[in-house]
Amino acid sequence: MLFRSCVGMVSRYSRALLPTITISSRIATIVLPFALTRGRKIHTMSKDEEWWKKIRKSPPVDELMLESVVEVFTDSTKYSKVKPWQTLNQESYGGSGFAIAGKKILTNAHVVEGMNDHIFVHVKRHGSQVKYKAKVQKIAHECDLAILEIDSDEFWKGMNPLEFGDIPPLNEIVYVVGYPKAGETICVTKGVVTGVKTGNYLRSSTKLLTIHIDATTYGGNSGGPVITGDKVLGVLFQILGDKKSTGVVIPTPIIRHFITGAEESSHNAVFGSLVLSCQSMKNAQIRNHFKMSPETTGILINKINSSSGAHKILRKDDIILAIDGVPVLSEMRRISFNHFISMKKPDENILVKVLRKGKEHEYNISLKPVKPHIQVQQYYNLPSYYIFGGFVFVPLTKSYIDDKYYKITDEQHVIISQVMPDDINKGYSNFKDLQVEKVNGVKVKNLKHLRELIEGCFSKDLRLDLENDKVMVLNYESAKKATFEILERHNIKSAWASE
Repeated sequence: MLFRSCVGMVSRYSRALLPTITISSRIATIVLPFALTRGRKIHTMSKDEEWWKKIRKSPPVDELMLESVVEVFTDSTKYSKVKPWQTLNQESYGGSGFAIAGKKILTNAHVVEGMNDHIFVHVKRHGSQVKYKAKVQKIAHECDLAILEIDSDEFWKGMNPLEFGDIPPLNEIVYVVGYPKAGETICVTKGVVTGVKTGNYLRSSTKLLTIHIDATTYGGNSGGPVITGDKVLGVLFQILGDKKSTGVVIPTPIIRHFITGAEESSHNAVFGSLVLSCQSMKNAQIRNHFKMSPETTGILINKINSSSGAHKILRKDDIILAIDGVPVLSEMRRISFNHFISMKKPDENILVKVLRKGKEHEYNISLKPVKPHIQVQQYYNLPSYYIFGGFVFVPLTKSYIDDKYYKITDEQHVIISQVMPDDINKGYSNFKDLQVEKVNGVKVKNLKHLRELIEGCFSKDLRLDLENDKVMVLNYESAKKATFEILERHNIKSAWASE
């Protein structure tokens, strides 16, 4: 099943790709059929005549709400994943956003990319040709949200913040508002809520609550509001499948948690995590094996990450019964467990009740930030790299995976992205794209650790064990001398760019 973020690339061909629209009172309405739900696993609905009458009779979106929806423009300088010290061509993106309380604009993180000096963001109001410079005040790729600030009284004149609602019921009629395909006219499409579930957020692989809607969406709708009645129920951020007929929405509990975290902390991470994997306990045989009574509910721990606050406190095969006194329900209600934990804050303590070998125990555990091991740091800072002996070492980031289709695992890996030809590395040119597993027998934890291991070498030979059982040996002092010559030859200012 294919997930895609719905940011729109600005292009001179964009207008030709737009569907036919009709304009009335400066509002463009796209008239499109609802996608069929047959064969879809999310939800199956009965579309009888009364249901279709309800769709046709649903009132249009208040034009005053549309005045609060803006178009977002981003110009970004891209860095080479293989040679991180080199910049590539500048790229332009288009998306949507909307006004919230405090004279701020809410949009998707992937619409504005990051918070560094190489990202330039502007916004334009509905019906205006003036672009205003915007500053990314807060961004979290874990939940794909960003807050923009615009220092202009003229921009905010007459603009009202949109209000957030709650999670809607199934079949609720919704409107997607935004600027698809980088068009100049605001567009509205109509659909219904087809499901509420936890799912992967494409930008970071983080699992958080999502809403699925049956409404046609296009590139450029990213960051725009999804409206029901006079309230915003969420922010559109992904498209499911190739037919553009299922939009994935960030619900208001996630949005409120992000905004609150933005106000309380300068850190990017605002969601808590136990950093463990688990399974439901539906089968009677496995319940009997773990001595669960018929009325007991819970989930079985499969693995605890070493970075978890529960590491060496909870154990594999423990059954989590309750969090802060709230029972953990198994099967389809696991959504409640995952959502409950994510709505806690990093470093917050929780009381966990577990069943271990038939006996109940309680433990106080500190939550860790939701932060995938496949990092999203490249969206916040310049790319990290380390050069030694002509080998360019980089962390296995999400952007590198996108470019190289590299396997995704539970650990952060360090990859040789480039071998810069020199006598010192002769015969090793085919080691490009391989993972570095060990340095002089010590397992590599991350890029910083690899650098420490290499620069702390006291032996004559430096040995690197790579994936596929490949081995690389360099004379340490010769490689160290060659590194300076290689940097000078390629006009690279530094052998090291940290995270």
